[in-house]
Amino acid sequence: MRLPALVVAAGLTLSAGAVTLAVERDGAWHEWWRADRAPARWTAALPAVAEAVTWSPAGQGIEWGTLRLSGSGEAWRLRAIVVRLDPALVRVRLTAPAVRKGPPNRWTVDSAGGGVALALNAGQFGPGGPWGWVVREGIERQAPGTGPLAPAVVVDRDGRMRIVPAESIAVERAGGRVAEAFQSYPTLLDGDGEIPLPLRQDGLGVSLTHRDARLAVGEQRDGRILIVMTRFEGLGGVLDNLPFGLTTPEMAALLGALGARRAVLLDGGISSQMLLRAGGRTHAWRGMRYVPLGLTVSAR
Repeated sequence: MRLPALVVAAGLTLSAGAVTLAVERDGAWHEWWRADRAPARWTAALPAVAEAVTWSPAGQGIEWGTLRLSGSGEAWRLRAIVVRLDPALVRVRLTAPAVRKGPPNRWTVDSAGGGVALALNAGQFGPGGPWGWVVREGIERQAPGTGPLAPAVVVDRDGRMRIVPAESIAVERAGGRVAEAFQSYPTLLDGDGEIPLPLRQDGLGVSLTHRDARLAVGEQRDGRILIVMTRFEGLGGVLDNLPFGLTTPEMAALLGALGARRAVLLDGGISSQMLLRAGGRTHAWRGMRYVPLGLTVSAR
């Protein structure tokens, strides 16, 4: 496959050989990514992927669509649910369960209220609750964690939503303009579409071969926000919450191909979950585990 001019080629260290991704368009499968010829940077969306999404409105400032993908191994049939937000038209909030007794990880998308158009799990977590920086309603609830690939998803007091690199979190804390924030790991795209070296070279702390159900947030160059979730579609989709799916480098490629300039993974696997209300219907992709934090989106 000849790489398009919009990507800069760089070798990806994978022992698996010619690992590929294909997208379904017009009833046929089209290969668009290879691990052994993977880009180090995405400077624009890849039309073969981005134009395969048919967008439908899901409320003010929210639209959504799906992609069918085919990869290697258990990723042979996947569906990606893609949601695009205009932060100027929506209100984005973190939410957590009211905990009086027992463990704090008790949130699911079914906890979302009736006025919520979109809900999903946020960040990463451990047995004691969320990991890393947490700001809710302008109040810092938890100090930042440390890590070079651990950016924050930040909503300013004026509603602007963006992904802040780990090294810039201290500046954001001092600025006093953060309304909502959470931290996650690892960075998928940094700067202006650059894939971090640990996602391109084995042995630098990120598995390049582990497959799982994925959930990610991306920031486009025009300021809009992408939410992308993958679901296993084999066996007719009856087991869509199985933790089968893309590798971390493949998820980075998908966000880059959809036009993101920055992106970060959220907790995936059996934790990943999303609820979307569109056209009078409620679409729910539930997880198999409670989480401590949710992200909700509603009309302004």
